[in-house]
Amino acid sequence: MGATADDDGDKLPFSKARCIALVLTVTGAAFLNTLGVQSAVIILPTIGRALHIPDSRQQWIVSAYNLTFGCFLLLWGRLADVYGKRLIFIWGSVWVTVTSILVPLVPSEIGFDVFRGLQGLGAAAMVPTAIGILGVTFPPGRAKNYAFSCYGAGAPLGAILGNIFGGVLGEYLDWRWVFWVFSILAALCSIAGYIFIPLPPPQPTPSVPNTIDWLGGTLITLGLIVLLFALSEGNVAGWRTPWVPTLIAVSLLLIAMFCAWQRHLERKAVRRPLMKLSIFKNAQFAAANVIMLLFFTSFNNYLIYATYWFQDYQGLSVIQTTVRFVPTGVSGVLVALATSQLLAHLRASTILTFGTLSLSLASLLFALPLAPSTSYWAYGFPAMILSVCGADTLFPTLTLFVAKSLPAEDQALGGALISAVSQIGRAVGLAIATALQMAVVAVEKGVAVEEVGLLGPGDGALKREIRGTAWFDFAVGIAAMGVVLGFFRGAGKVGGKH
Repeated sequence: MGATADDDGDKLPFSKARCIALVLTVTGAAFLNTLGVQSAVIILPTIGRALHIPDSRQQWIVSAYNLTFGCFLLLWGRLADVYGKRLIFIWGSVWVTVTSILVPLVPSEIGFDVFRGLQGLGAAAMVPTAIGILGVTFPPGRAKNYAFSCYGAGAPLGAILGNIFGGVLGEYLDWRWVFWVFSILAALCSIAGYIFIPLPPPQPTPSVPNTIDWLGGTLITLGLIVLLFALSEGNVAGWRTPWVPTLIAVSLLLIAMFCAWQRHLERKAVRRPLMKLSIFKNAQFAAANVIMLLFFTSFNNYLIYATYWFQDYQGLSVIQTTVRFVPTGVSGVLVALATSQLLAHLRASTILTFGTLSLSLASLLFALPLAPSTSYWAYGFPAMILSVCGADTLFPTLTLFVAKSLPAEDQALGGALISAVSQIGRAVGLAIATALQMAVVAVEKGVAVEEVGLLGPGDGALKREIRGTAWFDFAVGIAAMGVVLGFFRGAGKVGGKH
């Protein structure tokens, strides 16, 4: 299908209808990824009762998915750049479809966690290729701004609607339908991908040893697996448990070996490295990844601990808690539309400063010592609006910046890198927040951290632990804003044509 022009004269690669269908299809990758995580979080207690999984191990229903998703992003990104983004996207979504059907049929705890990990493996193939597809399909201009703004809204919207999706299906149908309906959505994404994602131009069949750095892929994947596993288990087994710091040290050693190997390949030019470390010589590119890490450290914690505030401290039901997150979904769509316009008219430094400040203020509203009886409309509602103002302005700005910073052959890898960084930020931030939370409760109760038990609604220690983590999230958000002011001051319009 030939190229056309939009109303503003920008050249479109296809008809406007197909371009819209394409953008919605690949946005489905980001949407489904966070929807799959958040909908499972809501029904964790129900799954635990059905499979006889104790509370201490229920986190692995979520962690198994996050573990494989975060650890295989870079490898899938490079495979997509070599073998074709369309192929990897479609097979990834088909894989998610099949595993989502099978997950609720597994009757054992270990088998259930394994299949959740397999789900995350498919999602890891979809997300970086989606960013790569947008990066190589749309030329710089308004159409590309719209595309990345739409994609940027997918993940926050999926997280919010995941609460509604999981809460409603889990309450009014069997919990298994959460996964089966999710598989239907993934199947629709597979079909749409086959129809709307364009075929790549003919390429010679790659020679695998010369195009895929399997050693580098193994080192970074194993390093991230060990790191995220240790961070996930540290708060359960205790940070003083000898194998926890040992695993963290091993993971850092593997990551260091990966960096040394990539540097060697890039210098000798004997084989294409999995990731060119020279790209980090660009100070703004390196800063963009730091900002993404810090931002999603704060944003992920905000979503989790706001849920704890409403559900655990205030004692609200799943549906009541979900209703309090609805403003983020509605405002998220509006902010995404506004961002698509602002990218071409405002400097990146202005948008990023606004995004990081908005998230910081959202955390601050939950950190302030307001009376527990304070109306939701006085702090919760504005916090929800501010949080999504941060996410839906910062994420598309940074993904578009990364797309414009890398050549076409590295687009999927760039998407993988920025997604992996945000995933690591989530894991590290949650580990720190959980440790802080346990320490605050231990001090309040006058007991050792290991002796902290369950806290009920209205417990003063629970209130102080949630507010303590909110102050941590506020500080991380301010740190992200500091990086923006330090490295993006005077940065131009990332949504321009050049």
